[in-house]
Amino acid sequence: MKYAAKRIAMLLVTMVIVSLLAFVAFDLISGDPATAMLGTAATPEKVAALRAELGLDRPLLVRYGEWLAGFFTGNLGVSYSYGQPVWELISSKVLVTLVLSLMSFVLIVAVSIPMGLHSAMGGGKLEGVRDGVRTVINQLCMAVPPFFTGILLSWLFGTVLHWFIHGQFPGFAQDPLGSLGYLLFAAISLAIPRIAMTTRMLRGTIREELQKDYVRTAISRGNDRKGVLRRHVLKNSLVVTVTFLAQTMAEIVAGSIVVEQVFAIPGLGRMLVASISSRDYPTVQAIVVILAFWVVLAGTVADLINQRIDPRLRLGGRPV
Repeated sequence: MKYAAKRIAMLLVTMVIVSLLAFVAFDLISGDPATAMLGTAATPEKVAALRAELGLDRPLLVRYGEWLAGFFTGNLGVSYSYGQPVWELISSKVLVTLVLSLMSFVLIVAVSIPMGLHSAMGGGKLEGVRDGVRTVINQLCMAVPPFFTGILLSWLFGTVLHWFIHGQFPGFAQDPLGSLGYLLFAAISLAIPRIAMTTRMLRGTIREELQKDYVRTAISRGNDRKGVLRRHVLKNSLVVTVTFLAQTMAEIVAGSIVVEQVFAIPGLGRMLVASISSRDYPTVQAIVVILAFWVVLAGTVADLINQRIDPRLRLGGRPV
């Protein structure tokens, strides 16, 4: 419990630092939101009045303190571009991006772990040939970026097969199953390179573990090789695997920003790009902090899982 409390406290401190950096960075970016909102009608008087209305004339730390207090109560400010509360504007998009990322993550785990185990346990006369084929396929999958795979999947299943209509995301409120079907192809494009990476990592980790003395001793005593793999090798490989999967979740969040553009998915990625273009800083700040929280949370969960697997990881890795 003490370790978990420490990790959660570190998560909160990290998020406060991230939010402060995001707030300061967007405040220092060249370009005045008031001037951008007024456009050609901007005059010094109108700009000053609008800055006062938006609260931009107050000290930075005061504005940040108010924003941080509002963040924990669900008040993320008001969008400059839409004139709506930011949370009302992005809440549905948070759900879309969350579901897309989770679908991709589930595909990665469901496919890569069995493939990694199978390839690590390979053997026989044709193992060298199979290993070469696997290596070529892995390298190809890792080399092709998700947006290009997304373009191909969108063309094949959208334009040719008409399994979905590109640009017409139904929304979870209207058609939950149809929305999941629409997101599936985007999730596949995100998952393919990371399936290849995870499979390769797991295969290498397991094969390295299989060369250790305790494994050879267990097998020499008559234990089944697959049984040793399941009971001991796989468990000892989980720490590296869980950490790698946490990094994968962070990569999925970053990759979803581009893939959402390819499939015209109304998620946080599209909203982030549009908000940056229009200098809608309250919306951008909220999205950046939400995405950062997602990434930091994945790392924290991975640390807690690894600590349960190997308690020696507590207190900076020292044995308890």
